[in-house]
Amino acid sequence: MAGPLEGVRVADFSRVLSGPYATMVLGDLGADVVKVERPGSGDESRGWGPPFAGGESAYYLSVNRNKRSVALDLARDDHRDAAMRLIESSQIVVENFRPGTMERLGLGFDVIAARNPRAVVCSISGFGLDGSDRDRPGYDFVVQGMGGVMSITGEPDGPPEKVGVAIADVTTGLFAVVAIQAALRRAEASGRGERVHVSLFGSQVAWLANQASNWLTGDVEPTRMGNRHPNIVPYQVFDAADGPFVLAVGNEVLWARFCGATSLDVLRDDPRYATNAARVANREELCARLAAMFAERPRAEWLALLARADVPAGPINSIREVFETPPGDALVEQIPHPTAGSLKLVRSPLDVAGVATRRPPPLLGEHTVEVLLGLGYGRDEAERMAES
Repeated sequence: MAGPLEGVRVADFSRVLSGPYATMVLGDLGADVVKVERPGSGDESRGWGPPFAGGESAYYLSVNRNKRSVALDLARDDHRDAAMRLIESSQIVVENFRPGTMERLGLGFDVIAARNPRAVVCSISGFGLDGSDRDRPGYDFVVQGMGGVMSITGEPDGPPEKVGVAIADVTTGLFAVVAIQAALRRAEASGRGERVHVSLFGSQVAWLANQASNWLTGDVEPTRMGNRHPNIVPYQVFDAADGPFVLAVGNEVLWARFCGATSLDVLRDDPRYATNAARVANREELCARLAAMFAERPRAEWLALLARADVPAGPINSIREVFETPPGDALVEQIPHPTAGSLKLVRSPLDVAGVATRRPPPLLGEHTVEVLLGLGYGRDEAERMAES
């Protein structure tokens, strides 16, 4: 089945993670994503390894399926003209250069709007399109530090820690997809495109969610709490006799089930623990009691008991365990690749009719001639530009 964005072309001038993640999602949804890359080197994430498969880094392969690659040197007039032809034939343009770069290349929003008034142009920046920090390089690690998440990640007596994946980049890519599709809908209704913008820093601060609200609403400055939750108890990691597991008692119904399943009915009616607010106030005493109890039996026994009571709990899996056991094993797909033979990738989590992996992550410039022919170039000229 065709994807919901079939017939939509994306001129993708992004690289590394935030932009490529966004355009991969658009490609998964059926859009024709044409990835414009620097000849010779391409997206710098191609070299971010090991590990590698077929000469491409696992990092690059993780966010570039469902795309075609065209190699264009945007400093050359003829290649820049080809890039403009691509833009003119596209409904969406995505770029994550530093602010002002597209303008210096002659491909800024005003130029695009004059040549393709219906285009939705998405710019992804580190710190915004204007202001004193606009020219700062946007790196996820730096943004995690500046955006507050590292101050609340880690053990209370340990150093600040980053999240284990480039979460600011990934969430920025997802916010970009939301903004792009909203603007695309408006452009289809009005006939006029627009520029949308998402920054890594703004996205990072936005997904602080309840932690930001704890400060803004209650003047409570969040701190590092390890695996404990600032607003819910018990909601943390506990150690069974043979290893740790996660327990998430998120409401009073679950608290009643938990107490019944663990023969702690006396706690359910104790005024110190009868409500979540009371449990947060008496966190240390309650969690110490629970920790002593959980340490007496193996993890599998506790997880089975909690599962029967429909209380949310689970093991702490390694990445290997995620993909070797249900439900994670069902999220892996194996697809053919021109140099690696085959690849294992995480399939799209979008359960939408027509969402599928149609193309493997492209080789650098793999589709240059094909794309140029589609833009109206003759074969001789297309091959000459590709070779040069």
